[in-house]
Amino acid sequence: MAEQGKEMSFLEHLEELRWVLVRSAAAVVTATVGVYIFVQEIFQGFVMGPTKSGFITYRILCAVGKRLGMGDDFCVADMNFDLISNSPQQEFMMSFSIAFTFGLIIASPIIIWQLWRFVAPGLKEKERNAVSGIVVFVILLFLLGAAFGYWVLAPMSFQFFSGYSLSPSIHKLWTLDSYVGILNSFLLWTGVAFELPIVMLLLARIGIVGSAFLRQYRKHAFVVILIVAAIITPPDVVSQILVSLPLLLLYEISILLAARAERLRLDPVRPTTSSASR
Repeated sequence: MAEQGKEMSFLEHLEELRWVLVRSAAAVVTATVGVYIFVQEIFQGFVMGPTKSGFITYRILCAVGKRLGMGDDFCVADMNFDLISNSPQQEFMMSFSIAFTFGLIIASPIIIWQLWRFVAPGLKEKERNAVSGIVVFVILLFLLGAAFGYWVLAPMSFQFFSGYSLSPSIHKLWTLDSYVGILNSFLLWTGVAFELPIVMLLLARIGIVGSAFLRQYRKHAFVVILIVAAIITPPDVVSQILVSLPLLLLYEISILLAARAERLRLDPVRPTTSSASR
């Protein structure tokens, strides 16, 4: 890590970046290997979780439906599809895909911390103070987004797709790579999308955007959020709504955080009571 206040040459910056990448890659590889050792257990107990009618999300929806007097309308009795592997190498490749995705999520705190250690020495003191303490929230929001993708977005999407049919005579056979690919995208891209408040807060603290700007372009932001939701989700309305709603909420939270950051940045430091009494 470069010392703060010490001027580094271009080659020294490259060397420092190289070690950041090496340490981050080592964390990902280590986590990926650890996941791969137990990939069969993870596949059966975690990856296949949203395909089972007893999945916790389905049980909660069923309980809520009964509490609202809707009977079994919200209950999932069975998922109307089967998974198939239609190529010799598909299961082998998907085991690596699962291991890498989960390894990347597990290693994400180390990656984010390494990037922060690389960027922080190059910031001015005002900028460094403005973003201090945010790293923890970056990690938490990413993990929260991945959890939302797994426990909310994935099961609701798979349940919708399995229940939608053009004809009762159609038997659904989903390929393993399509199922794993959709689940992986939910975990990773929803985690990235949940970083919206942090991005807005950083821009506000540095002075690039403000709460008034965010309010003025709220409608435009909503359109962008809908487009992003359409890109990172399968082409169905349910998934897009499930992603759009929390992102809209996060945007509103971003406005509140930006307003608070503006007050901290613009208001002069007020003397404490003890110093004022002297």
